[in-house]
Amino acid sequence: MINAGDTAWVLMSTALVMLMTPGLAFFYGGMVRRKNILGVLMQCFIVLCVLSLQWVLFGYSLSFAPGKGFWGGFSWFALNGVGLEPYADYAGTIPHQAFMIFQAMFAIITPALIIGAFAERMKFSAFLVFTILWATFVYNPLCHWVWGIGGFLRNLGALDFAGGTVVHINAGIAAIVTALVIGRRKNLDHHLPAPHNLPFVVLGTALLWFGWFGFNAGSALAANGLAVNAFVVTNTAAAAAGLSWALIEWLRNGKPTLFGTVSGAVAGLVAITPAAGYVGVVPAIVIGLLVSVFCFVAVTIIKPRLGYDDALDAFGVHCVGGIWGALATGLFASKAINPAGADGLFFGNPKQFLVQLITVLVTIVYTAVTTFVIYKLVDLFIGIRVSEKDEVIGLDLTQHRESAYTVLE
Repeated sequence: MINAGDTAWVLMSTALVMLMTPGLAFFYGGMVRRKNILGVLMQCFIVLCVLSLQWVLFGYSLSFAPGKGFWGGFSWFALNGVGLEPYADYAGTIPHQAFMIFQAMFAIITPALIIGAFAERMKFSAFLVFTILWATFVYNPLCHWVWGIGGFLRNLGALDFAGGTVVHINAGIAAIVTALVIGRRKNLDHHLPAPHNLPFVVLGTALLWFGWFGFNAGSALAANGLAVNAFVVTNTAAAAAGLSWALIEWLRNGKPTLFGTVSGAVAGLVAITPAAGYVGVVPAIVIGLLVSVFCFVAVTIIKPRLGYDDALDAFGVHCVGGIWGALATGLFASKAINPAGADGLFFGNPKQFLVQLITVLVTIVYTAVTTFVIYKLVDLFIGIRVSEKDEVIGLDLTQHRESAYTVLE
């Protein structure tokens, strides 16, 4: 039977997760140069439009229709068979369409995260085609493998409560692939641009943190104790990670920065995502404290030494943080928190850590290869990178004939 409280919570969570994509737009938009902020905002908002349609037409069916193959198939095309009655295999107390629209918001924000890697360089037309193909051939299959009925990683026992592999590692690996293939921004060696609007970055972080409660606690799919646990550990890990990054900067550079603190908070939210429904408060603190160490090293040490231009650190935060979160789930998961889950290594079950490691490796390999192929195909037929002249002028004017900041005389 449909439970009104569960349904209300999932619908509210859906709205919270929806808000994360505009929040990401401000988070990323504040980091780029002022001539490119509208380009980032437009990319995020068009993803919200295009993938909402892709999802209801065939993306949901490919991801969640029962099947043991590459994906779920087209049996739920255009929501055929996806009605207002509960579907017990996914959520037995809410309408099937409530589960569908909740998952839509995950499918939308995942390719939006990749924008941070190729910011200020990609043509809008190519971005549209790349996003649709990537959602169809990368996100939908991986979502089916991890969460769908018959998915082989789900059958293997993979634990991913709210998207550590499906969302964050997936997007992070796609980010580093696109950053490497598209190449560095022009004149980057002479001038590394600072965030042009740090208050926008903070605003975006606040919206992401706010929406993340729907992301993680909503994944309980019910207004119950598991949702409360996910809510509490989500806030705890984010707080620990934000503090950890600030302390690292303080010790290393003499002063903590606001930019570093909000970056740490986002890293903490990423890392706790796969574990939120399986760990308690103390593991959440450990996960949050350590993720800032790993991401700080990736962003400030490894990235400059290797020289790749992951413009807004989509790889350094989302992939690195997601990998740690997925593996930490295999360490700290406890059936005392979630009887439907599994115990991790520290609770006597080393097999779960191995399963998490396999899931991470499968995600990395499949996403890297498929993203590279999609990129090359789009580049062959459309051309992905803007001209050098357009890059110098900025994407706001060259792609959209708009300017974010107008001086009135």
